[in-house]
This record gives sequence, C-alpha cells and structure tokens, in this order.
Amino acid sequence: MGYNERLDEILKILNKRKKITVQELTDRLNVSEVTIRKDLSFLEERGQIQRIHGGAILAQDKESLRHISIRLDEHVEEKTAIARKAAEMVHEGDTIFIDSGSTCYYLAREIKNMSIRILTNSLDVMIELSESPSVSLLSTGGSFRVDARSFIGPIALETISNFQIEVAFLGTTGFSEEGIFSAQNTLEAQIKKAVIKSSRHRIMLVDHYKYRTVAFSIFARPEDIDILVTDSDFPERENLAKLGIETVFADVMNTYKTIDGGIK
Repeated sequence: MGYNERLDEILKILNKRKKITVQELTDRLNVSEVTIRKDLSFLEERGQIQRIHGGAILAQDKESLRHISIRLDEHVEEKTAIARKAAEMVHEGDTIFIDSGSTCYYLAREIKNMSIRILTNSLDVMIELSESPSVSLLSTGGSFRVDARSFIGPIALETISNFQIEVAFLGTTGFSEEGIFSAQNTLEAQIKKAVIKSSRHRIMLVDHYKYRTVAFSIFARPEDIDILVTDSDFPERENLAKLGIETVFADVMNTYKTIDGGIK
C-alpha cells in the first residue's frame, strides 16, 4: 500500500469509527508505529484528524464540508450587509482579529482603507488586505487547512496567545436555538476559543441561514459573545432576547453590494 493510499485508508477508517488507536492502525495497515505516527501528524497538520493520547479522532465531518470558494458565492447580500454593519464597530487604531470564513472576508473588504492593525488566520483576508497601505497586517501562521484556506494548529494558537486583541470578529458554521456556536472542524474551533480568550470584545457574524444548525465542534455559548451581528431576515428574534445575546441587525434591503468595482 502506497503512502497516499495509506492516508486515504486511515481517513476511511476514521470516518466509520470516529476514533482509533495507533496500535489498531499498525495492525490493520501492517506498518510500524513510527510510520503511523508520522501519517497522523501529517493528517493533523492538514486539519483532517486530531491526535489524542495513543491514537486519533476525526476532526471534521467530511460529508458536510464545503470549500470556502463555494461559500464566498452564497448569500452574498446578507453577508455584505452584516460586514458593513460590523465595520461600524471598528475604529481607527484598533487591533482586531478577523476570523477565516466568508462573512469575515467581506468584513475585510469593508475596512481595508482604515488605519488599523489586523491579525488573521485567513489566507483570503491576507490576500485582500495585502496591498492596503493603511493596514498593519499580521498572520497567525500555522498549518494550512485547504477547505477553509485558513491556518490552524499549535503555531497559530501560540501567536494568538501573545496578542491583546481589542475586538475579535468571528464566524460560525452553526448557531443552534440554544445559542451554541459550532465549527465544522475541531482544530478551527480551537483557534476560535483561543481568540475569544485573548479578546476584550467578541463579535459574532452570522447570517440567518446558519440558525438552527449544529456543526461538528462547539466553540462558544451566549456568555462568550458580546454582540451578534446578523441580517434583517433572522427569524425568532425573541429567542435571542431570551438567550441574553446583544444583537445588531443589518438591513439587507438597503444594502448594495460591490462586485469587481461595480454596483449591483
């Protein structure tokens, strides 16, 4: 069995089992423990599995994964409205964090001409801001996750811990009726938890399509977030009040979206 075939087989086993030990993989694939540990390290760096003592667990729900290139083209009006409302909460001279994810990318587009310091783990955000003369741009570094075009892992976590972030803008895959925020990948969730811990103010950007959705890994609850910014089509607003979440609504109807320098 070749290298790539072995990696595929490990993922196939984990998709069925969710958790497996190094010894079990060694026996099933007929290779050494050293080889299996190297394979698991590689898969963890890619954000596909998470190492645990003596083995590994699945880091994401493969069936639900959707590449960010797809997500960037979905619900653009809502995401743009949310981004523009969130941009009003950014002030000149702030040190902010911008999460990976499509809505956070649209926020980066809205504030690219401000004089601010931005820390991000998103490759798309970095590219968008790379030629902005007024933005001091910092990357978390870390292992690159292809599906989200984001950086994860110990290096990213260490970088985040060394910053005092004024305002963090976070995205989420799921937002349940109980106010639970969840990500599709456990290593992405680790990054979000670290950012929440290092930030004075935490702002969640959530379009209404995320409501009543539960993803793979929980990273925050209502008490962890200061403000939720969502679009004006969000249902069950009274539930947000019951959860005690301070919410700002962005008016989609009055928002124009700019695409490639034109107005649509």
